[in-house]
Amino acid sequence: MDAVRGIGFDLDHTLAIDNRLERVAFLRLLERILAEGGCYEGTLTDEIDGIDELLKGQRRAEFSIDEAVRRFVAEHGVTPTPAHVQWFRRTAVGMVDDLVVPLPGVRRTLEALRERGIVMAVLTNGWNPMQQRKAERAGFRETVLVCSEIGVQKPAQRAFEILLGTLKTPPEATLYLGDDAQGDVAGAAAAGLQTAWIDWERKTYPSDVAPPEHTIERFEQLLELFPAPARIT
Repeated sequence: MDAVRGIGFDLDHTLAIDNRLERVAFLRLLERILAEGGCYEGTLTDEIDGIDELLKGQRRAEFSIDEAVRRFVAEHGVTPTPAHVQWFRRTAVGMVDDLVVPLPGVRRTLEALRERGIVMAVLTNGWNPMQQRKAERAGFRETVLVCSEIGVQKPAQRAFEILLGTLKTPPEATLYLGDDAQGDVAGAAAAGLQTAWIDWERKTYPSDVAPPEHTIERFEQLLELFPAPARIT
């Protein structure tokens, strides 16, 4: 590969998994709503499906996480207040240490990349301080760019341009690693970055998206693209 000096990472399902943390936080919020006189919207399965659809909209930047909470509360027969939003945010972030699990080898690999002089940043959808705490839980201590804060969503080229500005590396010397073919691989490629797809979940890569330049199944395999400098004896 051409000499790479910087790496951008996706976060969820690339550096760590969160075990449906936000879904759990919404279910706990539902308990609070019911105690306030609210009502169920169907079965528990219906509730979970509704939460997942709500989160999909938020991750597509159709509305903020605060608006998602307000909609959820109102749909269950209670007038939303700032206290509901604050409670949800505090509850969700408070579950990070218990539910977020780094992928095997992530912390060790990140440290090895630092030793090799590779600059790094995360570019992720989601909201803060949630994504910042997830990244820290995975052992990532560099800059975390959250799309809801930078004002543009992956796979838009502008999102990757902001990443490049943070890394201060040209696109041809920058690799982006993620698990989503369209949002991560196609988005980064359109912005001129080198691309890598992490396939630890053994998905089928979509045939209608141009393949990545590299595919890794274990996070440590990333180091094979960045050989350690030879020792001088």
